[in-house]
Amino acid sequence: MQVTNVEVTVVEVPQIDPIAPYRSHVRTSSTTCSAIVRVDTDEGITGWGEHNVNFLPDISAARMQAQSAAWLVGRDPQNLVSFHRECPFESRLKSGIELALWDIHGKALGVPVAHLLGGTVRDQIEVAACMGIQSYERAGEIASYYVEQGFRTLKTKAGSDPDEDYEMVRGVRDAVGDALRLRIDPNRAYSPAQAAELAKRLEPFQLEYFEQPIPAEPLSDARWLRSQTSTPIALNESVVGPDTVLDILREDAAAFVLPDTHIAGGILPCVTIGRICEAADLPCIMHCGHDLGPKTAAMVHVVAACSAYSLANDTTYFGLEDDIVLERITINNGKIAFLNKPGLGVEGDPERLARYRVDC
Repeated sequence: MQVTNVEVTVVEVPQIDPIAPYRSHVRTSSTTCSAIVRVDTDEGITGWGEHNVNFLPDISAARMQAQSAAWLVGRDPQNLVSFHRECPFESRLKSGIELALWDIHGKALGVPVAHLLGGTVRDQIEVAACMGIQSYERAGEIASYYVEQGFRTLKTKAGSDPDEDYEMVRGVRDAVGDALRLRIDPNRAYSPAQAAELAKRLEPFQLEYFEQPIPAEPLSDARWLRSQTSTPIALNESVVGPDTVLDILREDAAAFVLPDTHIAGGILPCVTIGRICEAADLPCIMHCGHDLGPKTAAMVHVVAACSAYSLANDTTYFGLEDDIVLERITINNGKIAFLNKPGLGVEGDPERLARYRVDC
């Protein structure tokens, strides 16, 4: 089998309440922007992939498509090991292509991607509802809504102001008590000293974890922060590929790690991270970047195949107005059922791709 064609389409899909407007300490947005990769083969099998391009400057679908086609056409799409050894692209584009190649590989053999990764350890994938920075009152309202929808875990953005973060957490706990496991993510907003002070203030609220409150480097700062508080510390921006997880383990810098396909370079590196963390008894959570169907499906297969991904995984998928796949992924009571179809289990919809396409 050989690749005959590659198409890259940048799409922008509106978000809906209560996700929109989604405010972090960096920006506020009410749309999800992703690059959708379609790879065709000479045996008539098409694979679909996706990588995050939210908020990146100078995005060009035409340039990504030209680069991809020039390198990929004529290659064997089922040799994923060779792909990872030889692919010259940065991690985002690389991951979008890699997801499509896994999709092709599974379809060619008639099995789900997770089966190619060794089989499944779970058939229900728990997900965490997410929300942007909110006031005390609004945080309580949204948390109550998520409990009604059957979610058991909530992740919030944070980082504009420690007092605001404290009041947001208090609003959630006052509204729903311990009905939701609670995580907050300041996205590197604070100095180690500021993070330590806030983490101590938040100890009575029993956070599941405090995600990447400080810069990604040096890891010694994260290790120090862990020594200052009983609030567990998780790392996301510090997690790139498997090598960085080894560094985190050596430094004892985190209680949890959050990889993502578009940062690590695809499904295979996230699986490798999961295997390392399984051996080290370090829980993993799949991060999301406001993902559409193909990337959400990839998360499902990684989590289904790796026991280390034992906690609720990030998603904003339920907050999309629409998707670019023929059949949307269903979330019931905070869980996604394993996508037991060949490949990733989703198919791109040309009509929706055209509707949400961004010319670039």
